[in-house]
Amino acid sequence: MRSENILKRPEWSINRAYFKSMGYTDEDLSRPLIGLANAWSATVPGHYNLRAVAQAVSEGIRAAGGTPVEFGVIGACDGIAEGHEGMRYILPTRDVIADSVELMVQAHQYDGLVLLGSCDKIVPGMLMAAARLDLPAIFVNGGPMLSGPFLHGRQSDSTSIIEGVGRLLSGEIDEAELLRMENSCAPSCGSCSFLGTANTMCCLAEALGMSLPGSAMIPAVHAGRLASAQEAGRAVVGLVKKNITARQVITAESIENAVRLVSAIGGSTNAALHVPAIAYEAHLDFDLGLFDRLSRTTPLIAKMNPAASANVIDFHRSGGVRAVMAELGDLMHGSAMTVTGQSVAENLRGIQSPNDEVIKTRQQPFEATGGLAVLYGNISPAGAVTKPAAIDPGQRVFEGPALCFDSEAEANQAIMEGRVKGGEVLVIRYEGPKGGPGMPEMFKALKLLHGLGLARKTALVTDGRFSGTNNGCFVGHVSPEAQEGGPIALIRDGDRIAIDIPAQKLELKVSASELEIRKKDWTPPPPRVTSGYLYRYARMAGSAAEGAVIENRPRAEK
Repeated sequence: MRSENILKRPEWSINRAYFKSMGYTDEDLSRPLIGLANAWSATVPGHYNLRAVAQAVSEGIRAAGGTPVEFGVIGACDGIAEGHEGMRYILPTRDVIADSVELMVQAHQYDGLVLLGSCDKIVPGMLMAAARLDLPAIFVNGGPMLSGPFLHGRQSDSTSIIEGVGRLLSGEIDEAELLRMENSCAPSCGSCSFLGTANTMCCLAEALGMSLPGSAMIPAVHAGRLASAQEAGRAVVGLVKKNITARQVITAESIENAVRLVSAIGGSTNAALHVPAIAYEAHLDFDLGLFDRLSRTTPLIAKMNPAASANVIDFHRSGGVRAVMAELGDLMHGSAMTVTGQSVAENLRGIQSPNDEVIKTRQQPFEATGGLAVLYGNISPAGAVTKPAAIDPGQRVFEGPALCFDSEAEANQAIMEGRVKGGEVLVIRYEGPKGGPGMPEMFKALKLLHGLGLARKTALVTDGRFSGTNNGCFVGHVSPEAQEGGPIALIRDGDRIAIDIPAQKLELKVSASELEIRKKDWTPPPPRVTSGYLYRYARMAGSAAEGAVIENRPRAEK
């Protein structure tokens, strides 16, 4: 064990003394030391129960013959940071989380690792750390929150509020109704109860083989959440004893399984940002086009909010990730290793689709193709990402004049002032990894359009991101981004933009010669941030098409 090298007497008696000062015994120090990277806080609803989850994990570790050693990890709430300056800091936390886990684990030479998180950037940051460290590791999430009362055609959740603001502006509801929504739409802790980025990534972690089968969507307040956490504690000690490391689980095959799963459930477009980053840390080659290729041969088997009225708890009750993976059958790599020490196929034996309102079959899916698509064209030579599962079929081909904004704030203001008309394509640029900086979500813009009744009459194209809860006609992650001189920077008001999702096209109806003239006249705007972490991030972050990672090794390395 790694820990033996820093705990042997007499040379390392000082280290033993440090542990004993905290109450550890000789028996504790003779066992595998398992690091618990815990992102608990009283800021993030999805992490509020992680103290209890960590305790259950610790009990499992001790029962299996290991010693838990817990440490804290930062975690920011996308929801609280949404729609203001704080959102620029959210994506950069992902790489800070990966770095901080690496630093703690390597400084203290743990033998194994349990990663405790639930929300948007925390989950991929932790999976990136596991892949980078290549130690025995398992991911444990805190589970989704319960949903609120039935409102406006579906069970309410935290995003009902921003839609409510749009309804308030249009006169559909009054402030008293908005207050009632505020008090009831998020009735418990946990990750938000829709299929946003947080729950997409927790489902992805299970499909990747890094979480226990059936664990992804156990509600935060259910007893099964703690039982599963205790089982994970026992499992990680087994991984240490068998020397099954993260890169034996995170392989090219398991990455494809994860992408298939995301496509089959209509997961968040942000998966297309995080999967390349996880693959990078696992020293695997990754092409963004894999999302499109696999999505086009993967049926949409499960549907939930924002694509349907069901939520992720309904999904869990119907069988969750296991039911979808089992139904995908030979589309999955059944031989891929998982943290159970068994293969995907072994874990799924006996599982089948319920064929109900949430999870269908391959023979009778919701749609023949999956939930994500990658578009190319003269606006996005390196690719752009969209989510046809959340787009009305009648909007998947859309053409209209451009209305350009050089920031999210400008666009939001124009929407609220009534300056956006049906038929237009809103272009929000200089919001990529470098330009934002931090690649903020255009969450508020789409929610305002929805509340104002414009969601099905307009489209939105951006080099920023979207929330997993957004719907309407939207295309994000446009690469190269505007700050780097990508073609999105050259679009002018009134230019015709054509979005054709079935044909994988995002085109600006302007000649190549005209774009070349515009390119010569273009100069990058000054950076929005000139100090602090965002200044550093803007200088080091890579393209969204490659995961927007801060590189820590040459990409040519395998």
